[in-house]
Amino acid sequence: MLDLKTMIVDVPDFPKPGVVFKDLTPIIQSAEAFNQAIDELAAIAKKYSPDRIAAIESRGFIFGAALARDLRLGFSLIRKKGKLPRKTLTILAPNEYAVEHFEAHVDSVKAGERVVVIDDLIATGSSAISGIELIKQLGGKVVAFEAVVELTFLQGVEKIKSAHSDVPVFSLIKF
Repeated sequence: MLDLKTMIVDVPDFPKPGVVFKDLTPIIQSAEAFNQAIDELAAIAKKYSPDRIAAIESRGFIFGAALARDLRLGFSLIRKKGKLPRKTLTILAPNEYAVEHFEAHVDSVKAGERVVVIDDLIATGSSAISGIELIKQLGGKVVAFEAVVELTFLQGVEKIKSAHSDVPVFSLIKF
């Protein structure tokens, strides 16, 4: 097994000064690493018997789509406001950089569906909190939240658990 953590590249001052961006693209570019990450995410998701995978824009889509394909499940998009063409449900989604809104098509999750929500990285937890809330408002039951990377020093997992104590949270790599 590869040590995925060693493949992540720190990019200083991106997207703004003082931020050290964790670049996961080396994992995605390596067939062995990407498949290992998807296998690890799938092993966690399977324990919760999901009906659907939902992923947060944009890098979450990379892992979420592959995970949904691997598990033979439907895939739902959680996007920034104004990107989806049909009727949507919109919620406020403040994050560490700006105040935004997340949207999903109103028919993207059926009432009672068991959903695993995924993103590439947990920083402050704000995107996860908003994504989980959006799926719940659509009528889905969020059975787990997964990310490839967690920045533990920002205590995002604690914030997610405070907002959504019923949702287990997992990450493959911790910094």
